[in-house]
Amino acid sequence: MKRIILILLAMTAASTAYSQKTPEDQLREKAMKIHDKVITIDTHADINVRNFTGSRNYTMDLESQVTLPKMKEGGLDVAWFIVYTGQDELTPEGYKKAHANAMEKFDAIHRLVKEIAPDQIGLATSSAEVKNLVAQGKLVGMIGVENGYPIGEDIKNIEKFYDLGARYLSLSHNGHSQLSDSNTGETDNVWLHTGLSDLGKEAVKEMNRLGMMIDVSHPSKEAIKQMFELSQAPLIASHSSARALCDHSRNLDDELLLLFKKHGGVVQTVAFSSYVHTEKHNAFNAARNALLIAEAEKKGYKVLDRDGIRKLNEEDRAAYMEKYQSLVAAAAPEIEALKKEVPPVGVPEFVDHIDYMVKLIGIDHVGISSDFDGGGGIEGWNNAAETFNVTLELVKRGYTEEEIEKLWGGNLLRVMDEVEAVAAKIQKT
Repeated sequence: MKRIILILLAMTAASTAYSQKTPEDQLREKAMKIHDKVITIDTHADINVRNFTGSRNYTMDLESQVTLPKMKEGGLDVAWFIVYTGQDELTPEGYKKAHANAMEKFDAIHRLVKEIAPDQIGLATSSAEVKNLVAQGKLVGMIGVENGYPIGEDIKNIEKFYDLGARYLSLSHNGHSQLSDSNTGETDNVWLHTGLSDLGKEAVKEMNRLGMMIDVSHPSKEAIKQMFELSQAPLIASHSSARALCDHSRNLDDELLLLFKKHGGVVQTVAFSSYVHTEKHNAFNAARNALLIAEAEKKGYKVLDRDGIRKLNEEDRAAYMEKYQSLVAAAAPEIEALKKEVPPVGVPEFVDHIDYMVKLIGIDHVGISSDFDGGGGIEGWNNAAETFNVTLELVKRGYTEEEIEKLWGGNLLRVMDEVEAVAAKIQKT
């Protein structure tokens, strides 16, 4: 009897304490419980191989938007590390150089999970491996390939990348590849293949055979439509948003979004501010850049625009970004003050895209990505340490735990399983 009375008193006290919390506190507590419970997956985080050495790596609190300490702080369970290669000439020399670049990045990721921090993070290549590593209390790394350019003209390289752990690949990036036209063709209406090349069509079949997800975030609209026609497995967009809300060629219009609903794939909404709200992004960036340029001039340092950065080779780009991040860090107080005058793109605008796509194509076909360390980041989710803020905004808008679990990774893992199932059938024939 005494035990029952004590339990009732404890429950009453807890209920009273909870009722005394503000609605904001209660909402935050609810969001935190959900965030801690669900598996959170970000499908696109670029890497710099200079951050995968014994003396400088992701176990440290680097300036990078993604590090292991930032993942732990923000409750981000899984990061897809990206093997990215910029587009260059379609020549044997170009392919050879691109392949070497891709291999460097594969090696860096494997070094992280096998040598640098095997006690903290593991590499997963399936949904089962993701769940197993999370159950062990480990962070999870996965590998996506951004741009099929490094495979050259040898389709066997796709299997080589698969064997190294890659579980998605996009057929192009900024500029037409040997496999596919890029969305960038919209700027001048010049196309190389009118969609996919013959080699690109072979690549689709090979990815289906292997069980590798096909990523359509950078190819042209016509190429994407052809991939939907050819692929026996569902497709993904690893980092794209809704064109109806932001008219950028990197975003997907309603016709393409509805194809994801029809074919069972998933669109990973991306927190890249100019793809979320171009006008707001441009206004804030213009004001911020003016401030940074003035600060850089005092230090004898020149701030480059995005095209200028792209023209740098990988080593020079890495050195530039390191300097630039230091400049931004030094100017942080001035940038914070600027936000009051010119508000940047934030988590609410990002979740507007999630709302739009959920309404159009359903909760089962939408996911979340950042494009961190590749230009991504918005106010409130500007690095992995701020990941919880996305869950908080979803809870504020009435999403349930089940829905949030789907958005944060459940849908993506389901598609992985379906792609593997298709591969198993193909390999039996």
